[in-house]
Amino acid sequence: MEITFLLNGETVRVEVSDPTQTVLDWLRAQGLTGTKEGCNEGDCGACTVMVSDASGSRALNACILLMPQLHGKALRTIEGISGPKGALHPVQEAMIEHHGSQCGFCTPGIVMSLATAHMNHRTDHEDTLAGNLCRCTGYAPILRAAKACEEAPVPDWLAAPDFATPDTVQSGNAYLPRSTDELAAWYLDHPDATLIAGGTDVGLWVTKQMRRLGTVAFLSGCDDLRRVSPEAGGTRIGAAVTIAALRDWAQGPAPVLADFLRRFASDQVRQAATLGGNIANGSPIGDTPPALIAMGARLRLRKGNALREIALEDFFIDYGKQDRAGGEFVESIWLPPEPLGLALYKISKRFDQDISALCGAFNLTHDGDAITSARVAFGGMAGTPKRARALEAALTGATLSETGIEPALAALEDDFTPLSDMRASAAYRMEAAKGLVRRYLREASGEATSVLEVRA
Repeated sequence: MEITFLLNGETVRVEVSDPTQTVLDWLRAQGLTGTKEGCNEGDCGACTVMVSDASGSRALNACILLMPQLHGKALRTIEGISGPKGALHPVQEAMIEHHGSQCGFCTPGIVMSLATAHMNHRTDHEDTLAGNLCRCTGYAPILRAAKACEEAPVPDWLAAPDFATPDTVQSGNAYLPRSTDELAAWYLDHPDATLIAGGTDVGLWVTKQMRRLGTVAFLSGCDDLRRVSPEAGGTRIGAAVTIAALRDWAQGPAPVLADFLRRFASDQVRQAATLGGNIANGSPIGDTPPALIAMGARLRLRKGNALREIALEDFFIDYGKQDRAGGEFVESIWLPPEPLGLALYKISKRFDQDISALCGAFNLTHDGDAITSARVAFGGMAGTPKRARALEAALTGATLSETGIEPALAALEDDFTPLSDMRASAAYRMEAAKGLVRRYLREASGEATSVLEVRA
Protein backbone atom coordinates (compact mmCIF):
# COMPACT_ATOMS: atom_id res chain seq x y z
CA MET A 1 0.00 0.00 0.00
CA GLU A 2 1.10 3.57 -0.62
CA ILE A 3 0.74 6.10 2.15
CA THR A 4 1.38 9.83 2.09
CA PHE A 5 2.53 12.04 4.95
CA LEU A 6 4.77 14.99 5.77
CA LEU A 7 8.23 14.10 7.07
CA ASN A 8 9.95 17.06 8.71
CA GLY A 9 7.94 19.41 6.51
CA GLU A 10 8.37 17.57 3.19
CA THR A 11 5.70 15.45 1.48
CA VAL A 12 6.72 11.80 1.14
CA ARG A 13 4.98 8.85 -0.47
CA VAL A 14 5.97 5.49 0.93
CA GLU A 15 5.18 2.04 -0.40
CA VAL A 16 4.51 -0.05 2.70
CA SER A 17 4.91 -3.77 2.03
CA ASP A 18 4.51 -4.79 5.68
CA PRO A 19 1.66 -2.87 7.40
CA THR A 20 3.07 -3.81 10.81
CA GLN A 21 6.45 -2.15 10.19
CA THR A 22 7.08 0.31 13.00
CA VAL A 23 7.81 3.96 12.37
CA LEU A 24 11.00 3.61 14.42
CA ASP A 25 12.37 0.86 12.17
CA TRP A 26 11.45 2.80 9.03
CA LEU A 27 13.04 6.01 10.26
CA ARG A 28 16.31 4.35 11.17
CA ALA A 29 16.39 2.58 7.79
CA GLN A 30 16.16 6.05 6.19
CA GLY A 31 19.20 7.20 8.11
CA LEU A 32 17.16 9.26 10.62
CA THR A 33 18.92 7.65 13.57
CA GLY A 34 18.40 10.48 16.04
CA THR A 35 15.22 8.65 17.06
CA LYS A 36 16.57 5.98 19.42
CA GLU A 37 15.50 2.45 20.25
CA GLY A 38 15.52 1.73 23.96
CA CYS A 39 12.83 -0.57 25.34
CA ASN A 40 10.95 -1.06 22.06
CA GLU A 41 7.67 -1.24 23.96
CA GLY A 42 6.66 2.37 24.57
CA ASP A 43 8.07 2.60 28.08
CA CYS A 44 11.28 4.65 27.91
CA GLY A 45 10.43 7.43 25.44
CA ALA A 46 13.78 7.36 23.63
CA CYS A 47 11.87 6.99 20.34
CA THR A 48 9.46 9.91 20.93
CA VAL A 49 8.38 11.78 17.79
CA MET A 50 5.83 14.51 17.09
CA VAL A 51 2.80 13.53 15.00
CA SER A 52 0.33 16.21 13.88
CA ASP A 53 -3.01 16.23 12.11
CA ALA A 54 -6.01 18.50 11.92
CA SER A 55 -6.72 17.90 15.63
CA GLY A 56 -3.28 19.06 16.80
CA SER A 57 0.17 17.73 17.67
CA ARG A 58 0.97 14.76 19.90
CA ALA A 59 4.12 13.16 21.25
CA LEU A 60 4.05 9.46 20.36
CA ASN A 61 6.31 6.44 20.74
CA ALA A 62 7.65 5.56 17.28
CA CYS A 63 8.56 2.03 18.43
CA ILE A 64 4.90 0.97 18.68
CA LEU A 65 3.50 3.28 16.00
CA LEU A 66 2.88 1.42 12.75
CA MET A 67 3.58 3.00 9.38
CA PRO A 68 -0.03 3.11 8.02
CA GLN A 69 -1.00 5.18 11.07
CA LEU A 70 0.98 8.08 9.54
CA HIS A 71 -1.24 8.32 6.45
CA GLY A 72 -2.42 11.90 6.00
CA LYS A 73 -0.47 13.22 9.00
CA ALA A 74 2.75 15.14 9.65
CA LEU A 75 5.75 13.54 11.35
CA ARG A 76 8.55 15.49 13.01
CA THR A 77 11.69 13.80 14.28
CA ILE A 78 14.62 15.25 16.19
CA GLU A 79 16.30 15.97 12.84
CA GLY A 80 13.37 18.21 11.87
CA ILE A 81 12.87 20.17 15.06
CA SER A 82 15.51 22.82 14.35
CA GLY A 83 14.98 25.56 11.79
CA PRO A 84 16.63 26.91 8.67
CA LYS A 85 20.42 27.17 8.78
CA GLY A 86 20.50 25.20 12.02
CA ALA A 87 18.45 27.59 14.15
CA LEU A 88 17.73 25.80 17.42
CA HIS A 89 14.29 25.18 18.85
CA PRO A 90 13.78 27.00 22.20
CA VAL A 91 13.72 23.60 23.95
CA GLN A 92 17.10 22.70 22.44
CA GLU A 93 18.59 26.02 23.54
CA ALA A 94 17.23 25.59 27.07
CA MET A 95 18.50 22.01 27.35
CA ILE A 96 22.01 23.22 26.45
CA GLU A 97 21.90 26.20 28.78
CA HIS A 98 20.59 24.18 31.75
CA HIS A 99 22.77 21.11 31.18
CA GLY A 100 19.81 18.83 30.56
CA SER A 101 21.82 16.21 28.67
CA GLN A 102 24.55 13.94 29.98
CA CYS A 103 25.03 10.62 28.18
CA GLY A 104 22.59 11.95 25.57
CA PHE A 105 20.84 8.72 24.60
CA CYS A 106 17.51 9.83 26.03
CA THR A 107 17.89 13.47 24.96
CA PRO A 108 16.25 13.32 21.49
CA GLY A 109 13.08 11.79 22.93
CA ILE A 110 13.00 14.28 25.79
CA VAL A 111 13.43 17.20 23.39
CA MET A 112 10.57 15.88 21.24
CA SER A 113 8.28 15.50 24.28
CA LEU A 114 9.08 19.01 25.47
CA ALA A 115 8.84 20.53 21.98
CA THR A 116 5.39 19.00 21.53
CA ALA A 117 4.33 20.30 24.95
CA HIS A 118 5.73 23.71 24.00
CA MET A 119 3.74 23.61 20.74
CA ASN A 120 0.59 22.94 22.78
CA HIS A 121 1.44 25.57 25.45
CA ARG A 122 1.52 22.94 28.17
CA THR A 123 3.41 23.58 31.40
CA ASP A 124 2.63 20.34 33.27
CA HIS A 125 6.20 19.22 32.67
CA GLU A 126 6.25 16.31 35.10
CA ASP A 127 3.26 14.83 33.28
CA THR A 128 4.70 15.34 29.80
CA LEU A 129 8.04 13.81 30.85
CA ALA A 130 6.62 10.83 32.76
CA GLY A 131 7.09 8.66 29.67
CA ASN A 132 10.74 9.64 29.16
CA LEU A 133 13.35 7.70 31.08
CA CYS A 134 16.63 9.45 31.94
CA ARG A 135 19.13 7.62 34.14
CA CYS A 136 21.73 10.41 34.21
CA THR A 137 20.30 13.77 35.16
CA GLY A 138 17.83 13.14 37.94
CA TYR A 139 15.45 15.28 35.83
CA ALA A 140 16.12 18.55 37.72
CA PRO A 141 18.07 20.23 34.88
CA ILE A 142 15.55 18.95 32.34
CA LEU A 143 12.68 20.45 34.34
CA ARG A 144 14.60 23.70 34.66
CA ALA A 145 15.04 23.75 30.88
CA ALA A 146 11.33 23.09 30.36
CA LYS A 147 10.43 25.92 32.72
CA ALA A 148 12.90 28.31 31.10
CA CYS A 149 11.39 28.12 27.62
CA GLU A 150 7.69 28.27 28.56
CA GLU A 151 7.27 31.85 27.31
CA ALA A 152 9.27 31.44 24.10
CA PRO A 153 7.14 31.63 20.94
CA VAL A 154 6.58 28.52 18.84
CA PRO A 155 9.06 28.71 15.94
CA ASP A 156 7.43 29.69 12.67
CA TRP A 157 9.00 26.74 10.89
CA LEU A 158 6.79 24.46 12.97
CA ALA A 159 3.56 26.13 11.86
CA ALA A 160 0.86 23.53 11.33
CA PRO A 161 0.18 22.75 7.65
CA ASP A 162 -3.26 22.51 6.12
CA PHE A 163 -4.33 18.86 6.22
CA ALA A 164 -6.39 17.38 3.42
CA THR A 165 -8.51 14.33 4.18
CA PRO A 166 -6.64 11.39 2.66
CA ASP A 167 -8.40 8.78 0.58
CA THR A 168 -9.47 5.37 1.85
CA VAL A 169 -6.61 2.94 1.29
CA GLN A 170 -7.00 -0.79 0.72
CA SER A 171 -4.16 -2.96 -0.44
CA GLY A 172 -3.61 -6.66 0.09
CA ASN A 173 -3.98 -7.45 3.77
CA ALA A 174 -4.35 -3.88 5.04
CA TYR A 175 -7.23 -1.41 5.07
CA LEU A 176 -7.52 2.23 6.16
CA PRO A 177 -11.25 3.10 6.26
CA ARG A 178 -12.38 6.71 6.51
CA SER A 179 -15.66 6.10 8.36
CA THR A 180 -17.39 3.68 10.68
CA ASP A 181 -19.73 2.66 7.86
CA GLU A 182 -16.78 1.67 5.68
CA LEU A 183 -15.23 -0.25 8.56
CA ALA A 184 -18.47 -2.09 9.37
CA ALA A 185 -18.99 -3.23 5.78
CA TRP A 186 -15.37 -4.37 5.40
CA TYR A 187 -15.23 -6.14 8.78
CA LEU A 188 -18.24 -8.28 7.87
CA ASP A 189 -16.13 -9.75 5.07
CA HIS A 190 -12.96 -9.95 7.19
CA PRO A 191 -14.16 -11.01 10.67
CA ASP A 192 -10.77 -12.46 11.64
CA ALA A 193 -8.88 -9.24 10.93
CA THR A 194 -7.08 -7.32 13.65
CA LEU A 195 -8.47 -3.82 14.27
CA ILE A 196 -5.80 -1.30 15.22
CA ALA A 197 -6.79 2.03 16.74
CA GLY A 198 -3.92 3.38 18.87
CA GLY A 199 -1.82 0.24 18.63
CA THR A 200 -0.23 0.65 22.07
CA ASP A 201 -0.94 -2.99 22.88
CA VAL A 202 -0.89 -4.42 19.35
CA GLY A 203 2.50 -2.78 18.82
CA LEU A 204 3.93 -5.05 21.50
CA TRP A 205 2.50 -8.11 19.74
CA VAL A 206 4.74 -7.08 16.87
CA THR A 207 7.88 -5.93 18.69
CA LYS A 208 7.94 -8.38 21.62
CA GLN A 209 5.96 -11.43 20.54
CA MET A 210 7.06 -11.24 16.89
CA ARG A 211 3.51 -12.06 15.84
CA ARG A 212 2.29 -12.01 12.26
CA LEU A 213 -1.06 -10.25 12.37
CA GLY A 214 -2.42 -11.25 8.96
CA THR A 215 -5.20 -8.95 7.76
CA VAL A 216 -5.36 -5.61 9.60
CA ALA A 217 -7.48 -2.45 9.57
CA PHE A 218 -6.27 0.88 10.91
CA LEU A 219 -8.99 3.03 12.46
CA SER A 220 -7.09 6.32 12.70
CA GLY A 221 -9.02 7.72 9.73
CA CYS A 222 -12.48 7.06 11.22
CA ASP A 223 -13.15 10.54 12.59
CA ASP A 224 -16.70 9.57 13.55
CA LEU A 225 -15.27 7.07 16.06
CA ARG A 226 -13.52 9.94 17.87
CA ARG A 227 -16.59 11.93 18.87
CA VAL A 228 -17.71 12.77 22.40
CA SER A 229 -21.31 13.99 22.51
CA PRO A 230 -24.17 14.33 25.03
CA GLU A 231 -26.90 11.73 24.64
CA ALA A 232 -29.98 10.65 26.63
CA GLY A 233 -28.96 11.53 30.15
CA GLY A 234 -25.27 10.80 29.67
CA THR A 235 -22.39 11.05 27.22
CA ARG A 236 -21.65 8.95 24.13
CA ILE A 237 -17.90 8.34 23.74
CA GLY A 238 -16.62 6.96 20.45
CA ALA A 239 -14.44 3.87 20.67
CA ALA A 240 -11.46 5.62 19.06
CA VAL A 241 -11.43 8.51 21.54
CA THR A 242 -7.93 8.53 23.01
CA ILE A 243 -7.34 8.32 26.72
CA ALA A 244 -5.80 11.80 26.55
CA ALA A 245 -8.90 13.22 24.84
CA LEU A 246 -11.14 11.42 27.33
CA ARG A 247 -9.16 12.91 30.18
CA ASP A 248 -9.42 16.41 28.67
CA TRP A 249 -13.20 16.02 28.35
CA ALA A 250 -13.54 14.61 31.86
CA GLN A 251 -11.80 17.57 33.55
CA GLY A 252 -15.19 19.34 33.76
CA PRO A 253 -18.02 16.78 34.07
CA ALA A 254 -16.05 13.86 35.54
CA PRO A 255 -13.10 15.16 37.61
CA VAL A 256 -12.62 11.92 39.57
CA LEU A 257 -12.29 9.98 36.31
CA ALA A 258 -9.93 12.64 34.90
CA ASP A 259 -7.68 12.41 37.96
CA PHE A 260 -7.65 8.62 37.71
CA LEU A 261 -6.67 8.71 34.02
CA ARG A 262 -3.52 10.61 35.00
CA ARG A 263 -2.29 7.21 36.18
CA PHE A 264 -2.87 5.58 32.78
CA ALA A 265 0.62 4.84 31.34
CA SER A 266 2.39 7.97 30.04
CA ASP A 267 1.46 10.99 27.96
CA GLN A 268 2.82 9.32 24.80
CA VAL A 269 0.67 6.25 25.40
CA ARG A 270 -2.42 8.24 26.45
CA GLN A 271 -2.17 10.27 23.24
CA ALA A 272 -2.46 7.05 21.18
CA ALA A 273 -4.35 4.49 23.28
CA THR A 274 -8.13 4.47 22.82
CA LEU A 275 -10.97 3.80 25.19
CA GLY A 276 -12.46 1.17 22.86
CA GLY A 277 -9.14 -0.61 22.57
CA ASN A 278 -8.64 -0.70 26.33
CA ILE A 279 -12.05 -2.34 26.64
CA ALA A 280 -12.00 -4.63 23.60
CA ASN A 281 -8.65 -6.15 24.55
CA GLY A 282 -10.43 -7.69 27.53
CA SER A 283 -7.39 -7.47 29.80
CA PRO A 284 -8.10 -8.29 33.45
CA ILE A 285 -5.81 -5.39 34.41
CA GLY A 286 -7.04 -2.74 31.98
CA ASP A 287 -7.42 0.53 33.86
CA THR A 288 -10.66 1.92 32.44
CA PRO A 289 -13.14 -1.01 32.68
CA PRO A 290 -13.42 -1.14 36.50
CA ALA A 291 -14.01 2.62 36.62
CA LEU A 292 -16.61 2.57 33.86
CA ILE A 293 -18.36 -0.49 35.30
CA ALA A 294 -18.69 1.21 38.69
CA MET A 295 -20.15 4.26 36.94
CA GLY A 296 -22.75 2.13 35.13
CA ALA A 297 -21.39 2.42 31.58
CA ARG A 298 -22.99 0.65 28.63
CA LEU A 299 -21.25 -0.67 25.54
CA ARG A 300 -22.54 -0.34 21.98
CA LEU A 301 -21.42 -3.03 19.54
CA ARG A 302 -21.88 -2.93 15.78
CA LYS A 303 -22.01 -5.69 13.19
CA GLY A 304 -22.72 -4.41 9.70
CA ASN A 305 -25.70 -2.09 10.21
CA ALA A 306 -26.93 -3.90 13.33
CA LEU A 307 -26.35 -2.29 16.72
CA ARG A 308 -26.75 -3.78 20.18
CA GLU A 309 -26.07 -2.33 23.59
CA ILE A 310 -25.09 -4.16 26.77
CA ALA A 311 -23.94 -3.30 30.26
CA LEU A 312 -20.17 -3.07 30.18
CA GLU A 313 -19.70 -5.71 32.87
CA ASP A 314 -21.58 -8.22 30.70
CA PHE A 315 -19.03 -7.85 27.90
CA PHE A 316 -16.33 -9.69 29.86
CA ILE A 317 -17.15 -13.40 29.99
CA ASP A 318 -13.88 -15.07 30.96
CA TYR A 319 -10.16 -14.54 30.57
CA GLY A 320 -9.56 -13.80 26.88
CA LYS A 321 -13.26 -14.20 26.06
CA GLN A 322 -15.72 -11.37 25.43
CA ASP A 323 -19.33 -11.17 24.29
CA ARG A 324 -18.45 -10.17 20.73
CA ALA A 325 -19.47 -12.02 17.57
CA GLY A 326 -17.35 -12.36 14.43
CA GLY A 327 -17.43 -9.15 12.42
CA GLU A 328 -18.71 -7.19 15.44
CA PHE A 329 -16.72 -4.36 16.97
CA VAL A 330 -16.97 -1.86 19.82
CA GLU A 331 -18.46 1.31 18.38
CA SER A 332 -19.00 3.49 21.44
CA ILE A 333 -19.47 3.68 25.19
CA TRP A 334 -22.38 5.41 26.92
CA LEU A 335 -21.41 6.94 30.25
CA PRO A 336 -23.87 8.34 32.80
CA PRO A 337 -23.00 11.51 34.76
CA GLU A 338 -20.23 11.03 37.29
CA PRO A 339 -21.85 10.18 40.65
CA LEU A 340 -20.99 12.15 43.77
CA GLY A 341 -19.83 9.07 45.66
CA LEU A 342 -17.32 7.88 43.05
CA ALA A 343 -13.76 6.96 44.04
CA LEU A 344 -11.19 5.32 41.75
CA TYR A 345 -7.90 3.82 42.92
CA LYS A 346 -4.93 2.23 41.18
CA ILE A 347 -2.30 0.14 42.95
CA SER A 348 1.00 -0.32 41.11
CA LYS A 349 4.70 -0.46 41.93
CA ARG A 350 5.36 2.89 40.25
CA PHE A 351 3.11 5.92 40.29
CA ASP A 352 3.75 6.68 36.62
CA GLN A 353 4.00 4.43 33.59
CA ASP A 354 3.07 1.15 35.27
CA ILE A 355 0.56 -1.64 34.85
CA SER A 356 -1.91 -2.16 37.67
CA ALA A 357 -1.53 -4.80 40.32
CA LEU A 358 -5.19 -4.01 40.93
CA CYS A 359 -7.72 -1.22 40.42
CA GLY A 360 -10.66 -0.54 42.70
CA ALA A 361 -13.71 1.51 41.69
CA PHE A 362 -16.37 2.53 44.22
CA ASN A 363 -19.74 4.14 43.60
CA LEU A 364 -21.61 4.31 46.90
CA THR A 365 -24.59 6.38 47.94
CA HIS A 366 -25.58 6.96 51.53
CA ASP A 367 -28.26 8.67 53.59
CA GLY A 368 -26.48 10.07 56.61
CA ASP A 369 -24.32 7.19 57.80
CA ALA A 370 -26.43 4.48 56.14
CA ILE A 371 -25.13 3.10 52.82
CA THR A 372 -28.17 2.90 50.55
CA SER A 373 -26.57 1.44 47.40
CA ALA A 374 -23.18 0.20 46.20
CA ARG A 375 -21.55 -0.52 42.85
CA VAL A 376 -18.00 -1.77 43.25
CA ALA A 377 -15.70 -3.16 40.56
CA PHE A 378 -12.14 -4.44 40.59
CA GLY A 379 -9.49 -5.15 37.99
CA GLY A 380 -6.61 -7.51 38.68
CA MET A 381 -8.63 -9.67 41.08
CA ALA A 382 -9.98 -12.16 38.53
CA GLY A 383 -9.63 -13.22 34.90
CA THR A 384 -11.81 -10.25 33.88
CA PRO A 385 -12.75 -6.84 35.25
CA LYS A 386 -15.60 -7.73 37.57
CA ARG A 387 -18.19 -6.34 39.95
CA ALA A 388 -17.87 -7.29 43.61
CA ARG A 389 -21.51 -8.26 44.03
CA ALA A 390 -21.15 -9.99 47.40
CA LEU A 391 -19.35 -6.94 48.77
CA GLU A 392 -22.02 -4.66 47.28
CA ALA A 393 -24.74 -6.64 49.04
CA ALA A 394 -22.83 -6.64 52.33
CA LEU A 395 -22.20 -2.89 52.17
CA THR A 396 -25.79 -1.97 51.29
CA GLY A 397 -27.55 -1.18 54.56
CA ALA A 398 -24.30 -1.03 56.53
CA THR A 399 -23.12 2.07 58.31
CA LEU A 400 -20.48 4.24 56.72
CA SER A 401 -18.10 3.68 59.62
CA GLU A 402 -15.20 1.39 60.49
CA THR A 403 -17.40 -0.86 62.59
CA GLY A 404 -20.01 -0.86 59.84
CA ILE A 405 -17.81 -1.86 56.91
CA GLU A 406 -15.32 -4.24 58.58
CA PRO A 407 -17.80 -7.17 58.65
CA ALA A 408 -18.51 -6.61 54.94
CA LEU A 409 -14.86 -7.05 53.93
CA ALA A 410 -15.03 -10.82 54.25
CA ALA A 411 -17.48 -10.79 51.32
CA LEU A 412 -14.57 -9.94 49.00
CA GLU A 413 -13.32 -13.49 49.50
CA ASP A 414 -16.65 -14.73 48.12
CA ASP A 415 -16.29 -12.44 45.10
CA PHE A 416 -12.68 -13.14 44.16
CA THR A 417 -9.92 -15.72 44.22
CA PRO A 418 -7.01 -13.66 42.91
CA LEU A 419 -3.86 -15.14 41.38
CA SER A 420 -0.22 -14.49 42.16
CA ASP A 421 1.99 -13.16 39.39
CA MET A 422 4.99 -10.90 38.85
CA ARG A 423 3.02 -7.82 39.90
CA ALA A 424 1.51 -9.02 43.17
CA SER A 425 0.71 -12.10 45.20
CA ALA A 426 -2.84 -13.32 45.68
CA ALA A 427 -2.66 -12.48 49.40
CA TYR A 428 -1.42 -8.96 48.67
CA ARG A 429 -4.19 -8.34 46.15
CA MET A 430 -6.88 -9.44 48.59
CA GLU A 431 -5.46 -7.39 51.45
CA ALA A 432 -4.99 -4.35 49.19
CA ALA A 433 -8.57 -4.63 47.93
CA LYS A 434 -9.81 -4.62 51.52
CA GLY A 435 -7.53 -1.67 52.20
CA LEU A 436 -9.14 0.27 49.38
CA VAL A 437 -12.57 -0.18 50.99
CA ARG A 438 -11.11 1.24 54.20
CA ARG A 439 -9.53 4.08 52.23
CA TYR A 440 -12.90 4.89 50.69
CA LEU A 441 -14.37 5.14 54.20
CA ARG A 442 -11.61 7.47 55.37
CA GLU A 443 -12.01 9.72 52.33
CA ALA A 444 -15.79 9.79 52.79
CA SER A 445 -15.11 10.91 56.36
CA GLY A 446 -13.04 13.82 55.09
CA GLU A 447 -9.57 12.40 55.70
CA ALA A 448 -6.90 13.20 53.05
CA THR A 449 -5.37 10.02 51.65
CA SER A 450 -3.27 11.21 48.71
CA VAL A 451 -0.53 8.76 47.77
CA LEU A 452 1.61 11.76 46.82
CA GLU A 453 1.62 13.07 50.38
CA VAL A 454 4.41 11.77 52.60
CA ARG A 455 3.84 11.83 56.35
CA ALA A 456 6.05 10.62 59.17
